Amino acid sequence: MKFTKQDLLTLLIGLFLFASCKSTNTIGFEPDPGDKIEGTLEDGLIVNTTTETDEPVNTIGAARYPLGFINGDPIFGNTEGSIVMSVTLPSDGYSFGTDAIVDSAVLVLPYSTQFYGDTTSSTYAFQVKQLSSDLSLQKSFLSNRDWAVASTSQGSFEGKLQPKTPVKISDIVSGAADTLKTVVPQLRIKLLNSFVQNNILNLDSATRSNNSKFRAAFKGLQVSVDKTKSTGKGGIAFFGFSGADANIEIYYKKQKASTSTLKDTVSVKFPISTANTPVAATIKHDYTGTPVKVQLDAPTPASPYPVSYLHAMAGIRSKISFPDLKDFVTRIKAGNSNAKLIVNRAELVVNLNNGTDVAPFTAAQRLALYKLDIAGQRKNIPDNDAPSATGGEIHRYAGSEAAFGGFYDSTNKRYIFTVTAYIQDLIDGKTEDYGTYLAPSSLTEYNLTPSISSAARSVINSRAPGTGQKGIKLNIYYSRVAE
Repeated sequence: MKFTKQDLLTLLIGLFLFASCKSTNTIGFEPDPGDKIEGTLEDGLIVNTTTETDEPVNTIGAARYPLGFINGDPIFGNTEGSIVMSVTLPSDGYSFGTDAIVDSAVLVLPYSTQFYGDTTSSTYAFQVKQLSSDLSLQKSFLSNRDWAVASTSQGSFEGKLQPKTPVKISDIVSGAADTLKTVVPQLRIKLLNSFVQNNILNLDSATRSNNSKFRAAFKGLQVSVDKTKSTGKGGIAFFGFSGADANIEIYYKKQKASTSTLKDTVSVKFPISTANTPVAATIKHDYTGTPVKVQLDAPTPASPYPVSYLHAMAGIRSKISFPDLKDFVTRIKAGNSNAKLIVNRAELVVNLNNGTDVAPFTAAQRLALYKLDIAGQRKNIPDNDAPSATGGEIHRYAGSEAAFGGFYDSTNKRYIFTVTAYIQDLIDGKTEDYGTYLAPSSLTEYNLTPSISSAARSVINSRAPGTGQKGIKLNIYYSRVAE
């Protein structure tokens, strides 16, 4: 083999670079060399927690809608979710034909993801009532709103829920034998024939001429829990209305056009879709007699509570603060006012309280961490503020949802957040802590506002003195630069 001068020079440069590639990182949270961090570790700073009631939230445009009940959770008490929905015509001026008579009618609610609770032993009972006012004309859809409804139930369901099981139904084929088809997992609630006959089929053609007139007459439906028939610990199912699977399916007979003695059996779907009409939720929490209520009634005890509570569906959040941060900066500067403290990395470690994630009430799979601005509005901390046209800086952003954190680590029973930029801002006085909060979030989408698309809850450790458990913790790797 023969080397040219150029080949030899390339080889020598390569060997020099390879020999020079040595990481100077010496400290890290994990053994992965790519995650190691230079600096001094400070992990003794106190993090205070206070359990607070979360705020009602607008339920329009939710990723999914809650329906169900949780009964007698020893920590979080009782929770209930119901859904209200507007219904539209299959088409403007839809006609049922001559002498149409309802054969059967079903309210179809397609399951979404993230069921929370018991599907094994609990019995679920739901009832359907007609709204008293046209839902499409309403202006407020807050999660704590009680909707006025007619007193009589017009449909019901009783049984177990199967949110992951496809359903087989009969498909009516005009002029041929009915066939059996498989559809997406769905809750099918039988409606009273008389209700559908009187309130849909018997409407005159003018009322069925367009959706505005139809909705003014039909108003909408509420699906809620029938507490007298529901049993067990229960759970919250979630339903999706963004596609074409939610509807009222009506099967009816009408006179054939060719003869006055024979009948055709026909099916039609009246859509329920957030693309065209409002769908909203009502959520009720009852914390009476629970440890949660103790903290809500006395948020500033003489001694810190060992735990704090988080509950989705606009339930409970935890306010956190860093009272030692100012003294920490003073201590590190050691009298040199020109010295600077550089945060190389900061992590908030949130540990779950042992024994509080027993099925069916398991720990929330994801938490949100956010701050309030001077006006009391919720904002992402800079580590979770992705660069965009309206804000976010690439050098301060953690880089991704996974890098920011908040996902449940079931092995270590904890959540970890990257808070480097936020802690640096607090240290530098670039921002004030007007309120920093932890709250449950949906697993599949980050919820800055109170989540109604998840029903999970978590009990997290606060300082946990004398409990033998790990408390909430702020880890700061820092460097001191003297000027």
